[in-house]
This record gives sequence, structure tokens and C-alpha cells, in this order.
Amino acid sequence: MNKLFFDSGISLDGFLAGDHRGPQNPLGDGGMSIHNWMYEGGQENGPESKLVEDTLARTGSYIMGKRMFEEGEPNWPEDLYKADVYVLTHEKRDPWVQKGTTVFHFINDGIESAVKKAKNSSRGKDIRIQGGAETIQQFLNAGLVDEFILHISPVILGSGIRLFEGIDKTKFIIEIAEVIPGGLSTHVKYNLKLKDQ
Repeated sequence: MNKLFFDSGISLDGFLAGDHRGPQNPLGDGGMSIHNWMYEGGQENGPESKLVEDTLARTGSYIMGKRMFEEGEPNWPEDLYKADVYVLTHEKRDPWVQKGTTVFHFINDGIESAVKKAKNSSRGKDIRIQGGAETIQQFLNAGLVDEFILHISPVILGSGIRLFEGIDKTKFIIEIAEVIPGGLSTHVKYNLKLKDQ
């Protein structure tokens, strides 16, 4: 059965991105420092590289918000996702077929429709909610997330976009499934269950 999950870097004070985001600064002021673990000092065959490989291998399709798409698209290489990507929007737009296997589909009839379409194209694999924060929050509050991975970096941003802003905390039971220590980040896998299940 397909699982819905997200995988996100955050600062110690809970921010997904800093202030002043835009296409030229998609993670905002200081936001890139949250992801230093991916670019600096990791071992090619260490636990962090295995975590990245496993996450990519389990993902059959992606869902993201329009803002993430608009801010990331100018900087992304061709065929970055190598899968179908469902972009939540209010606009009607034809799919954008890239060279390779990445196709961006623009969904304007709600998150349930995006999930259904993502399941149909995921080849039995899991569906990754790619972001941004508002999209992740929407899926959490709808009770659709099965698990998530946080990459907690030893960085304090002080302000920006909080990952868990506006989440109904009474809705879930969150269990730690695994902790993977790293040199520049601590990686924690969580299982998430609705309290009424």
C-alpha cells in the first residue's frame, strides 16, 4: 500500500526556510545552511548517503505546492525528479513534460485528487509530499501523512517559515521510528497515526 510521507530539513528552532524567500533565494535568508549535511562532509557510503538513496528508491511520485514549483523551477536541472510530480494550483495548465521521465501535472481540484493521481502513477511506491511548508501543513491537517523524516540541523534561523505552524496537535500520535546521527544534522524518522484509529 502506498504511504504518504514528507522529508524535510529544519533548523533547531523549527524553521523550514528563512525570511525573504524568492526564486533567487528559494530557502530564504540562512535557509541553505539547513541542508549543509547534503553538500558537505558526508561519507559516500555512510548512513546519510543510504538515507538519501532509500528515500529516492521508495518514492514513486511527488506532490508539491505551486510556490515551491515557481521558486524552484528556474534552478532545477532537467529531469530532476525522474517521476510524475503533481503541483497544487488554482490554475488550469497543461502538463509540462521534461526530457527524461519527469512530468509536472498541475492539479486544481484539491489534495485528494492529487493523492489519487499520484497513487495511480507511483508504480506501487510511496508518495512524497515535497513541500513547501503550507502544502505539508495541509496534508498533515487532513490526516493524510503516514510518516515523515526530519533532518534537524544545528542552526538557529530566528525567523522564517515554520514547518509545523497551524497544525492540529490533538489529532496525532507521533512515534519515533529511527534516529540516524550525522556530522551536520540529526535525522529522525517518525510514524504518524491519527488518534481515532
